[in-house]
Amino acid sequence: MLSHNTIWHAIDALAECHQLSPSGLARRAGLDPTSFNKSKRQSADGRERWPSTESIAKVLDATGATIDQFMALMRPETTRSEPYKGAIPLIGFAQAGAGGFFDDGGFPAGQGWDVVDFPAGAERRAGIYALEIQGDSMLPLYRDGDVLIVDPGAQVRRGDRVVVKTREGEVMAKILIRHTPRNIELLSLNPEHPNRSFEISEIEWIARIIWASQ
Repeated sequence: MLSHNTIWHAIDALAECHQLSPSGLARRAGLDPTSFNKSKRQSADGRERWPSTESIAKVLDATGATIDQFMALMRPETTRSEPYKGAIPLIGFAQAGAGGFFDDGGFPAGQGWDVVDFPAGAERRAGIYALEIQGDSMLPLYRDGDVLIVDPGAQVRRGDRVVVKTREGEVMAKILIRHTPRNIELLSLNPEHPNRSFEISEIEWIARIIWASQ
């Protein structure tokens, strides 16, 4: 049932799903940071204040949440993570190289992630996330806009398609052709781009690609 309490419950829950405060959620959506403060939910004379449909639309766009997920969060009995059981974090390659989105093991951390539905049939484990291809450096295998599902906890072997992040912030998708205690060698997906070789000390993390939208 749509009510003043349930719609504000959904906004608070959506903020929590994205590890944000209500003011942080408003800021991400391009709204006044105080828009969702509890003090703004009632007027001085005690009348209920409702968020506008425009504000909700901006919040959904900023978080990548669907209207169905938002509606599910209106139910008080719904756990905060339940509407996102079928979703995983999503980030673009350019953002991934900027820093602040991963922990030391290459697992998703921090804020600024969108979400994408997890593909049916793909193997799912904790820590899995999605990267969106940007540019043509991975043609012909991956095109601009394709989404890669990455498992940072999976063991990587020779011949695996992997995503690698260097300590200088470069993020790339390659094929692992050699991995020793001191070095890794990577085969470029695009023949117009050179193969790469790195010392292990130059690598921040390496994660296996387990699925791609093509």
